[in-house]
Amino acid sequence: MVHIFEELLFTIAYTVWDVAPIVLVIFGFQLVILRKPIPNLKKIATGFVLVLLGLGFFLEGLEAALFPLGRLMAQQLTDPGFVAGDQIGRVLDWRDYHWVYLFAFAIGFSTTIAEPSLLAVAIKANQVSAGSIGIWGLRIAVAIGVAIGIALGVYRIITGTPLYWYIISGYVFVLLQTMFAPRMIIALAYDSGGVTTSTVTVPLVAALGLGLASTVPGRNPVLDGFGLIAFASLFPIMSVLAYAQLSAWLGKRSINTKAQ
Repeated sequence: MVHIFEELLFTIAYTVWDVAPIVLVIFGFQLVILRKPIPNLKKIATGFVLVLLGLGFFLEGLEAALFPLGRLMAQQLTDPGFVAGDQIGRVLDWRDYHWVYLFAFAIGFSTTIAEPSLLAVAIKANQVSAGSIGIWGLRIAVAIGVAIGIALGVYRIITGTPLYWYIISGYVFVLLQTMFAPRMIIALAYDSGGVTTSTVTVPLVAALGLGLASTVPGRNPVLDGFGLIAFASLFPIMSVLAYAQLSAWLGKRSINTKAQ
């Protein structure tokens, strides 16, 4: 118990050190450049303290729970006894890891739905678009993109294929989509790729990638374990653009049907 408390204090102290530049910039511009007093100083100071405590507890929780859980799931799902089943001893290939793909898809979808930054963006998008962009529609579209991206990234780790094949091909496809997508959704789609790589998604996805690369035969954690976050950033752009294109097509089809 004392050891855990000491680690928590160290994490909070480290968080204070990381957040200090942000505080200096904000307060410096307010007091030196703008030369205006800070409104609601007591409330803002209380908020900063809560942020620091929250980040400290969150980071400690990652180390104590999410990272070990991600590695454990990767080890269990890639265990030769589980993957091969009754045919222990045979050479495994990428088709034997179907449960890993399903788990990657599920964890990508669920963590994205739970992502607070995505919820904030979806709410703002709904407000500024006067309700034309649905909160749940955007969240589900982004979550599907992340889920497909993580599953494909896991396939890349298992097969050992180069990361740049997928990233270059993906961005070429995104550029083609951008040419035909509704202009209103393009900026939001590109932002959706960034909000997914945040507090909930990144820890589990990173732990899953490193765990897989450590347990799949022939993989290197440094070379193959990283890169899943790139998939989680890229594929939501595709899915949101596709969602907008599908919605626009269905809208035009509905108008044409009514006109007839």
